[in-house]
Amino acid sequence: MDILKKITYYKRKEVSAKKEAFPISLLEQSKWFQQETKSLATALKKASTGIIAEHKRKSPSKPIINNKVQIQDVARGYESAAVSGMSVLTDTNFFGGSLDDLVVARQATSIPLLRKEFIIDPYQIYEAKAYGADAILLIAACLSAKELKEFSTLAKSLHLDVLLEIHNEEELQKSLCETVDMLGVNNRNLKTFKTSIEISKALASKIPQDFVKVSESGISNIEAISELKNYGYQGFLIGEHFMKTENPGETAKQFIKNLSNE
Repeated sequence: MDILKKITYYKRKEVSAKKEAFPISLLEQSKWFQQETKSLATALKKASTGIIAEHKRKSPSKPIINNKVQIQDVARGYESAAVSGMSVLTDTNFFGGSLDDLVVARQATSIPLLRKEFIIDPYQIYEAKAYGADAILLIAACLSAKELKEFSTLAKSLHLDVLLEIHNEEELQKSLCETVDMLGVNNRNLKTFKTSIEISKALASKIPQDFVKVSESGISNIEAISELKNYGYQGFLIGEHFMKTENPGETAKQFIKNLSNE
């Protein structure tokens, strides 16, 4: 079983249990549910650097990246670094995150927050809104074209931006919904976990101009971003490069400063 199938298998069990214990009617009572959201897509369009900085404690390929820093410190550090948005991993089993991380980040910062999760059920979209997210991630490899349309439509009705992640041209073709704001090309092969920005370059010309182009994973230097900007990318999701340091916020600040001086 490849890692994506393994994660979604456990995710279906997890979501099924949560739906019984905490129905949508309760999620809708959250104070965050009625709060106005901030558009990540708009922030990327306006930004000069377009960095989406991630909080990630571990991953299937790296058992521990950083489990010492407090998420509120990371969030404040990223905001101080002038990132365009922050990605918060909420999967527990494989990435060491939680929905509590999203709430803490929301309380600590006013920048747009992306809930980074393996969404396989509409329930998780209501959850994202109830816990303070401004945007959600949908992964084309996990969902049918019908689900992508249904899930992105629901997200837009809740005033959440949608970042739709693809890995190849086949996934791109089923992802071209008007209810999608950003198309993210994941440079990581989810079967081998190896990364290469060549994936983003190869798909760039095939993504219509209506979408904000985002390159995800495997970006660790300003040269890669400068190169990808030439291919029309406006957003760059970076996690491990910042998180593997003692002070992710300070690392992000220096990275963005260097990028701005390019």
